[in-house]
Amino acid sequence: MDNLYCQGHEKRLQDCRFDGWGVNDCAASEAAGVVCESKNGTKFESLVSKKPAVVRPKLELHKEKDIEVRIIGGRYPNEGRVEIKVGKGEWGLVCGDGWSLLEANVICQQLEKGYGQAAVQSAFFGGKHENILISGIKCTGREPNISECTYEAFGNGVNCPGHEDNIAGVICANELPDLVPDEVEIERSAYLEDRQLLFLQCAMEENCLASEAYKLDKNDYGYLYEQRRLLRFTARIGNVGTTDFRPFLPKHAWQWHMCHLHYHSMEVFAHFDVINSRGEKVAEGISVGCSDTYLHTVDCQWVDITDLQPGLYNFKVSINPEFKVAELNYDNNAAVCTMYYNAVSVRLLNCTLQRP
Repeated sequence: MDNLYCQGHEKRLQDCRFDGWGVNDCAASEAAGVVCESKNGTKFESLVSKKPAVVRPKLELHKEKDIEVRIIGGRYPNEGRVEIKVGKGEWGLVCGDGWSLLEANVICQQLEKGYGQAAVQSAFFGGKHENILISGIKCTGREPNISECTYEAFGNGVNCPGHEDNIAGVICANELPDLVPDEVEIERSAYLEDRQLLFLQCAMEENCLASEAYKLDKNDYGYLYEQRRLLRFTARIGNVGTTDFRPFLPKHAWQWHMCHLHYHSMEVFAHFDVINSRGEKVAEGISVGCSDTYLHTVDCQWVDITDLQPGLYNFKVSINPEFKVAELNYDNNAAVCTMYYNAVSVRLLNCTLQRP
């Protein structure tokens, strides 16, 4: 199987979209794998909570000063493996499983070394797996101290999934980009277009249409003349940070898409979502690669709302939604608008900047 596209709710892998059995251009080194975690894992609890997340050993911290943090083993003062010490205990490592730029950002700012530029998940900066003291740390990135984040397990012998060198580290920087979508341009440029599948073949290859479009019988006469309703808009992205924005993948790893004749420099650069009153996504789109401005005329610069019922929704455009690229601030990466759709026209209004 090659070029799988799953939404996450499918019960079997073959329920996802893919190129067809045996159709692939893969090398042996491109085999897919997974690391699974139990659904019944311990709920995160605060490091400073009265109720510890684990029973052995007990952890009852009530003051931030009980937790010390340092980074050591780096080539420069702004990088290294993350070590923590609780009270009068020994210094220990942090498990790298799930470690992200959000956690790295808290560490760097807490140590007054700037912002998280990279979240390292390896033993590059040294450390031994048996010295891991805490696992499953999760932060929003806004916390002033790692003690305000949540964790999954603490103590000697903590289970750390993955390979032996799965150790958390950071690289800090004082200058980073800061992407901001132009919410006024999104509101101003939105409109509806009805377009036949005949003109959407490249878009279908990039999974730019709703799942119902892929269920249509391609052997049926007139299949290509089926129409899809597209909510189109322009996404203009500004960088108000202190340095250039660079895609997640280095240039030699960019993928050439023959149909659209362009490179993909990021797996997902933006999410486009229509959300109902219960907070559920009822339509969605993706934007690959990255650019300063995606005009409304660009292929895939839309959300397929063919099967959407008329009504009042929220429309959300999220830039760098997976926090793959380090930024100064993630709280301005999404434009959220009220969306009024009456089956004939669409209007976006009251757009504001939020976190993805």
